[in-house]
Amino acid sequence: MQKLFNFFSPAEKLGVDPAMGAEEQDIRYKKLRMQVFLSATLGYGLYYVCRLSLNVMKKPLVDHGILTESQLGIVGSALFIAYAVGKFVNGFLVDRSNIKTFMAFGLLVSAGINLCLGYVDSFLFFVVLWALNGWFQSMGAPPAIVSFSRWFTNKERGTYYGFFSASHNIGEAFTYIFTALAVSYLGWQWGFISAAAAGLLGVVLIFLFLHDSPESKALPPVMKAVKKEDIKSLQLAVLKCPAVWVLALSSAFMYVGRYAVTSWGIFFLQEQRGYTALVASSIISVSSLSGIFGNIFSGWFSDRVFRGRRNVPAQLFGILNTVSLTAFLLIPPGFQWAEIMAMVVFGFSIGVLICYLAGLMAVDIVPKSVSGAAIGVVGVASYIGAGLQDVVSGYIIENGKVLTNGQTAYDFSGLIFFWIGSAALSFLLCLFIWNVKVCED
Repeated sequence: MQKLFNFFSPAEKLGVDPAMGAEEQDIRYKKLRMQVFLSATLGYGLYYVCRLSLNVMKKPLVDHGILTESQLGIVGSALFIAYAVGKFVNGFLVDRSNIKTFMAFGLLVSAGINLCLGYVDSFLFFVVLWALNGWFQSMGAPPAIVSFSRWFTNKERGTYYGFFSASHNIGEAFTYIFTALAVSYLGWQWGFISAAAAGLLGVVLIFLFLHDSPESKALPPVMKAVKKEDIKSLQLAVLKCPAVWVLALSSAFMYVGRYAVTSWGIFFLQEQRGYTALVASSIISVSSLSGIFGNIFSGWFSDRVFRGRRNVPAQLFGILNTVSLTAFLLIPPGFQWAEIMAMVVFGFSIGVLICYLAGLMAVDIVPKSVSGAAIGVVGVASYIGAGLQDVVSGYIIENGKVLTNGQTAYDFSGLIFFWIGSAALSFLLCLFIWNVKVCED
């Protein structure tokens, strides 16, 4: 057990090398910091490949009689639940850990699970293995985000974090192109095997280029040194901090809108506007593309215009997100161009808010030595919100179904109120943390 603890514990601090001049330190610092940024971004993108692989295999698994549609739903929810709990627990653990070994270990196991799934045809094994995958997937985001606390100052962290936030889009693109090609030409088993290979590539990148902290490389630290025995008390302070919980609730309501459109947007357009599946999915996909630009823009915008403070832009884009979602849901039939524009604005604003509410603002308002704990609290709330959204939305849709003369129609008024209300609550909650002081250590 002690050996396992030592494996995850931070490397012994070497202290600043007195023989290294200021200019040499600066050159080395910038080089290593860029390696940290790129390896965290690409590594977490490859985490997503091992998380999304099942999405590509759903139809082949059903067509081959491996799993039914209902069983696939249960398998998917198993990952979701395990991920939410794991993100909370691992967020607290990573503050005491070597982020390189922590992040690489999670991806290594996730890749191994994907490899095993290529040879499994049992529903029970699928549920167990995919739930385990959810847990080890939750070891990806906390160390990646903590790396930004350890290597970047408050005034520059947002710019790099904004680019990092696009890592899930990188993973999605890789999954839906290369994993889909493997499935199309080699069979469903190779979808999981190719995802495992991508995961192993990520492990190599993380081990080579994700450095634990500047101190571990004999460079001056970015944040104040904290004794191990003090981390527990600081983590408890995070749990008692009202601002962190308000931010977590704000993020949870934002995730309701985010996953509502992703999960039910196509269904809504088909039933309410009469679109085909292809047209409906094309309109919704616009939000994913614009979200990438929102991710990248968000950090730069808050760093350059607001000098690292996120509360003002978070409020502005929260309002914009609510307005765009309202427009999308209430536009009358026949205005497809307006629906597309609403999705552009919605996706862009969601990209910005994911960066602020689900990451940067939590890191900003707590001591940097316990960034993982703050990310854990916000993360578990966000994904609980996303999970409850699916249940509540499904319930509202089913109860709004009316069968008349053999024709099914839906009353979406309750659903529209739920989605818009959640988006509005998200930005209203931001008002309660308007004047929260940014932690400078």
